[in-house]
Amino acid sequence: MTAPAPAAPAAVKGPGFPEFVALIAMMMALNALAIDAMLPALPAIGEALGVAAENDRQWVITAYLLGFGVTQIVYGPLADRYGRKPVLMVGLSLYVAFSALAALAPTFSLLIAARVCTGIGAAALRVLAVSIVRDRYSGRTMARVMSLSFLVFLGIPILAPTLGQAVLMVAPWPWVFGVLAIAGAAFMIWALIRLPETLAPENRMPINVARIAGAFREALTNRQSIGYTFAMTAISGSLFGFINSSQQIFFDVFNAEHLFTLVFGAVAGGIAVASLLNAKLVERLGSRLISHTALLGFIAMSAIHASVALSGHETIWTFAVLQALTMFCFGFIAGNFGSMAMEPMGHIAGTASSAQGFISTTGGATLGFLIGQQFNGSAAPMAVGFVVLGVAALLCVLMAERGRLFTARNAPPAPAAT
Repeated sequence: MTAPAPAAPAAVKGPGFPEFVALIAMMMALNALAIDAMLPALPAIGEALGVAAENDRQWVITAYLLGFGVTQIVYGPLADRYGRKPVLMVGLSLYVAFSALAALAPTFSLLIAARVCTGIGAAALRVLAVSIVRDRYSGRTMARVMSLSFLVFLGIPILAPTLGQAVLMVAPWPWVFGVLAIAGAAFMIWALIRLPETLAPENRMPINVARIAGAFREALTNRQSIGYTFAMTAISGSLFGFINSSQQIFFDVFNAEHLFTLVFGAVAGGIAVASLLNAKLVERLGSRLISHTALLGFIAMSAIHASVALSGHETIWTFAVLQALTMFCFGFIAGNFGSMAMEPMGHIAGTASSAQGFISTTGGATLGFLIGQQFNGSAAPMAVGFVVLGVAALLCVLMAERGRLFTARNAPPAPAAT
């Protein structure tokens, strides 16, 4: 007798697949916008607020990322208890309010404090994007949704510096943060109207310290979950290292500030193209084959770039080409690693997502800041940092898969029949 076809992954009223992907993508895109839009404004911010050391301007980026990373650990349990949508509205409210405060900040210290709090609000978007997708999908379909969403998320870095530059052409730098507040408010209205609650009432869990601790323990001790979380931490560190270093590399190393938005967009475009290809291929080839191959390519391209930079032959064009190829590999890694980290965590999706996000974002922001602080007038520290973090990610993947690449690790043998 033929087995019945599997039921649809969710019976949740609300937007269709394209709009659902767009909603998730915009949650992610607001984070990218808050990171990248002000990159062209960093010199103006430093001059206006009296920041003497150029490397200190990187705190505008890192402060947001730290606030964004640390508080993810809180949103997961709240979302599992009260539902996804109320927590999302709280996070968006914080994002809008503190983006507006950053625009009005009279001192660098207050600006940094506002950026931390903006990140605290944005943390809800990251946790809930993953949790909402996991509520409705799993396995390769979840990877496809995340990859499509990640494509839009990565389209923003292509446009965000150009948007920031466009704002600077018609208004002073505070309006870069004003645009964030406006974008957050617009998305808040869209989500309020169109996004349904995806957590079924029977799946809501009370806030119980022992249960939460147990869920965190499970998320942090499951070999696959923690292995891919650590791998994502290392890979995220390379991305944040690039973001922290890019403005200074273009302005101070190549004296090519007029090319900054163009080349930055080309590099981000490499990630976007890879994410689009990944969405088409992942259900056919699988997350492991694609992401493990891409990780090896990431390490190889980073090593070539580091060799060119250390040998003194770096130009803006070698930088653009090699960095774009490296980040093209990144585009096949990020969404798949996140999906595989969440794969065994469906029953505690909110808590697991917050634990994984806390580690990968906070750790990645710290690693990226350390890379950025090594800037010495060349691109070499960033390129070497990519090699180190790529190798670290590979070691984490080998740990997650028990030394095996490209295919799922062997499942433990089934117990003998009695």
